[in-house]
Amino acid sequence: MDIKTAIFDCGKELFSAKGFKKTNIKEIAEKAGIGVGTFYNYYASKEQLFIEIYKKENEKLKHRLIETLDLTQEPVELIGKLLKENQEAIQANPILKEWYNRDFYKELEKHYRDEDGRSLDSVREFFLNLLRNWKRQGMLRDDIDEALLPVFFDSLVCIDMHKEEIGIEHFPKVMQYLIEFIITGLTKPKHQH
Repeated sequence: MDIKTAIFDCGKELFSAKGFKKTNIKEIAEKAGIGVGTFYNYYASKEQLFIEIYKKENEKLKHRLIETLDLTQEPVELIGKLLKENQEAIQANPILKEWYNRDFYKELEKHYRDEDGRSLDSVREFFLNLLRNWKRQGMLRDDIDEALLPVFFDSLVCIDMHKEEIGIEHFPKVMQYLIEFIITGLTKPKHQH
């Protein structure tokens, strides 16, 4: 096993057990069987290592969720199921749960905003393709311009960036309701399509 993989795996294990804040570089280095100086040859900081681990975990979750979806379901049920499973998976995964941790989510948000919109884009593209397909199938309201579809998704991302002002303890539930309201508002009642 190479050193970078050892650091990654040991970091993941410690972050999962103790959380981001309570894990330090010295512990990660010791567990990986290296010196602290060697750690810095591979990662500039504990944050950089954590973000790399977080991205991998997040990517695995997104792929797993997308693979298990039944795309023939009604929009509201499909999105509801996706959100519920996403929320349960985040709560069950100590690494992903850090997205709601006051000590660290700003770092994660900054990273996703600045450098790596691509992984966010894959989810965005997935949602947009779903919405466009539903529009073509006549499942979305006729009066909603297709150009607005990405704006709904982007609005949710903006809301997500303001978890603290909303109240981080209420945020996951509020977000779930907002998405449900948007999808319900976008779709035609069942008897109309």
